[in-house]
Amino acid sequence: MPTLYLVATPIGNLEDVTLRALRVLRDVSLIAAEDTRTTRKLLAHFDIRQRLVSYNEHNMRRRTPQLLAALEKGDVALVSEAGMPGISDPGHELVVAVARAGYSIVPVPGPSAVTAALATSGLPSQQFTFIGFLPRRPGERRRLLASMAEEPRTIVAFEAPHRLRQTLTDMLAVWDDRRIAICRELTKAFEEVFRGRISEALEHFVEPRGEFTLVVEGATAPARASTGSARAEEQARQELQRLRAQGLSPSQAVNETARSLGLPRRDVYRLWTEIPPASQRRNHMASEQ
Repeated sequence: MPTLYLVATPIGNLEDVTLRALRVLRDVSLIAAEDTRTTRKLLAHFDIRQRLVSYNEHNMRRRTPQLLAALEKGDVALVSEAGMPGISDPGHELVVAVARAGYSIVPVPGPSAVTAALATSGLPSQQFTFIGFLPRRPGERRRLLASMAEEPRTIVAFEAPHRLRQTLTDMLAVWDDRRIAICRELTKAFEEVFRGRISEALEHFVEPRGEFTLVVEGATAPARASTGSARAEEQARQELQRLRAQGLSPSQAVNETARSLGLPRRDVYRLWTEIPPASQRRNHMASEQ
């Protein structure tokens, strides 16, 4: 049966490619690559002259039927820009389509920024949560961080250099000053691993450059019981006051706040009932003056 091979490629250093990966890339009838420029460098380095097509977020809907048709004639290899295809990249969509079509799917494991960063971070690695690339929009990013404020496992994420400082600022505000390891340009010439606190990372990375993998300490039991819940409640109160000022009904305000911050609706409703009406707050402020 024709097979789709998911071939892991180097995340930086070309010497990290496996012998099996090279053999598969030579044997398949077609290679689908997220970034053909990066893949061409790899193929040229090892003198592999296989047919190459692009498969990325911009053309995956058009390209998927073409790759399914190619599988009718022979094996196909899928590679991402770096690391394992199908993880935080459009390769996942092809895997789903190929599985539905009944073809065989075989992983060819290899380099991984996630496990490399976790192993070198010095943070607990028995269990971890991988959240991929953080949302680009500030509001969505803060809501995701808030929803994980009580996550006890080590958290691994990817981030772009131009958003790193804002993400660290958001983490410091939502999660407090936790331990963090920031891995930059893993396995490349200018590889760097920073270990410290989030506030120290902000001081260190003044002008971030390169590709970043973040490994962040999970919430400790005391933090989950005190600062985590207190911070979440304060965020919920502020959000509820904002929505009340916009004229939303109690039900709308409570539902939206519970959803955005990942809090139980009953807890958010309790906070709503504790917020005094606008007229009462104005009278209280006037009496203080």
